[in-house]
Amino acid sequence: MHVVVGATGTVGRTAVRLLLDAGQEVAAVTRNPAAEIPDGARTVVADPSRPATLADALHGAETVLLSPRAVGDAAAELLSLAGGFGARHVVVLSAATVDHPVGDPRFIRHFDAVEAAARESSLSYTYLRCADFAANSAAWAPQIRSGDVVRGAYAKASTSPIHERDIAEIAVEALLKDAHSGRAYVLTGPESLDQHDKVRIIGETLGRELSFVELPAEAVRSAMLAQGLPDEIPDRLLGSLADYAQHPGPTTDTVERLLGRPARSFRSWAEENTHLFSADGPS
Repeated sequence: MHVVVGATGTVGRTAVRLLLDAGQEVAAVTRNPAAEIPDGARTVVADPSRPATLADALHGAETVLLSPRAVGDAAAELLSLAGGFGARHVVVLSAATVDHPVGDPRFIRHFDAVEAAARESSLSYTYLRCADFAANSAAWAPQIRSGDVVRGAYAKASTSPIHERDIAEIAVEALLKDAHSGRAYVLTGPESLDQHDKVRIIGETLGRELSFVELPAEAVRSAMLAQGLPDEIPDRLLGSLADYAQHPGPTTDTVERLLGRPARSFRSWAEENTHLFSADGPS
């Protein structure tokens, strides 16, 4: 059985479906009793930051797919518990910033700590150090549904955004195949794009001409806090963008090497998600 911690996250939900499609037994861990989990998976309502609540799910576990944001500071405790129940391998959804530091160091330290917990546990491990997700651009949806201008900070911040399905496919490969044990992979999309590029591509998929207008970072931060977001969100986002505006994030061919095909482009993600940005899309 494969335990997916963070099963309703951007990568986790896709990994659950892929494991089920491969005929695997899956325990999908979520804090939300009303979460929609694919048919065939065992739903486990628990709080990963309190590993004892996962004890029932970990009975019979072979592998764990671990989201650091889901587990908080409890990775070592969770993996010790999993190892005690016989789990043999953990795949950590880490961040490219571990290899290519940007932004506030405290966020990098958290990923470092979870990787260390995996390395020091009784389980073998694989680290997937991911670039920013293409899906992060969904945050622009309210602006795009209401107009043709996206306003934000650091217009020239450049990254190679990765499609969540590429991450999930590699995660499943690493869960099922011993060849990935002890490996750390930096996963990115195929091309570096700045904020202007991303907004333009979304507009082209919608048949609209969209533009990105740069605002001062402090104005963006104030707006995010006014929406009720915790300090951590603008701190994480704006710190990284400031550095990426000076030095573009990495671009690797790791997805192509591991999956035998090119990484999915940002355009492909935008084409699959036009419903998010359409006027009659989610509110």
